[in-house]
Amino acid sequence: MLAEGLERYPVELFAFTLMPNHWHMVLRPTEDGLMGRMLRWVTATHTQRHHAHYHTAGEGHLYRSRFKSFPVADDDHFLVVCRYVERNPLRANLVQRAEDWPFGSLWRWSRRPEPLPKLLTAWPIRRLANWIARVNQPLSQKELSALRGCVQRGRPFGAEAWVKEVAQRTGLGYTLCPRGRPKNTAGMT
Repeated sequence: MLAEGLERYPVELFAFTLMPNHWHMVLRPTEDGLMGRMLRWVTATHTQRHHAHYHTAGEGHLYRSRFKSFPVADDDHFLVVCRYVERNPLRANLVQRAEDWPFGSLWRWSRRPEPLPKLLTAWPIRRLANWIARVNQPLSQKELSALRGCVQRGRPFGAEAWVKEVAQRTGLGYTLCPRGRPKNTAGMT
């Protein structure tokens, strides 16, 4: 289905992991709005096919909520996101080594040529030497915290100046502010 979605909608897929109860993808649409349309098609088609296969039509949702997304800079931040995605099955103790998980980009990338159907797009930056060994190493707490904040808020992930510029250009400025109402600093009388 993912291959069908990528055929229908020109979206670049750089990294992915399909987990037992969720998935992660690093995508770049070639035009505004395509990522949402492609993911809407993939999730709707998957839901219909799942219900048809298991004869469970009308028995509830497969997806709890809309997908979460955030812009990522084409620099070391991109590598952190791809490493997080490709390392997910190892972090979840589903495999001994990240490249052993057959439902993801690291497994596909480590085979030459890529198995059919081809899904992956060349990365916008060079993959680091010893990439598989790096993926098998845990991310730092700082990297994990920064990524989780971006996922939760939809905040751009990159160097500070890039984050501010992208947030302003894309209308994501609110993601840089703390949640909730500002504290009343005028004092009460």
